[in-house]
Amino acid sequence: MRIVGGKFSGRRFNPPAGIPARPTTDVAKEGLFNTLENMMEIDGIRTCDIFGGTGSISYELASRGAADLTLIERDHVSILFIKKTAETLGITPFMRIIKGDVFKFMKQHQEPYDFIFAGPPYALETIDDLPILVFEMKMLKTNGIFVLEHTPRNDYQQHPAFVRMKNYGTTVFSFFTQK
Repeated sequence: MRIVGGKFSGRRFNPPAGIPARPTTDVAKEGLFNTLENMMEIDGIRTCDIFGGTGSISYELASRGAADLTLIERDHVSILFIKKTAETLGITPFMRIIKGDVFKFMKQHQEPYDFIFAGPPYALETIDDLPILVFEMKMLKTNGIFVLEHTPRNDYQQHPAFVRMKNYGTTVFSFFTQK
């Protein structure tokens, strides 16, 4: 796993065996951040990485200057890896790691975010609920962006907040915005 941009660009980390996560590929991550940086200024924003996995997206956000990182993950081994990596990068002071269920968190969140990323397991049966919940629960600030990573079999183009889709083979990013 590699950080592809920003001040930590090129740093590599090796998640331990047994982490039940599918890290976003470097090519897809690079494409995601190229698109995102053309849509918003990342420096200083408040972010939420749901289904945090290895923490890869949060490290990219921190590398590009995000000031407030919240990461939701339920796997204990993943959380230990994320904490260790955050400490190595020196981003622990502005990273909040929450161990728990993503859907419970989404229904109880306190303040809206500038950017939310969801990289759920592709086989998640309730994946279609994610964009619905983000907007029903008012999780985004005005002009905030939500990105959902999914496979080509999912299509969110009819969602009222849908903006664009980027396809990287088996990885698709759908972008939504809070108007």
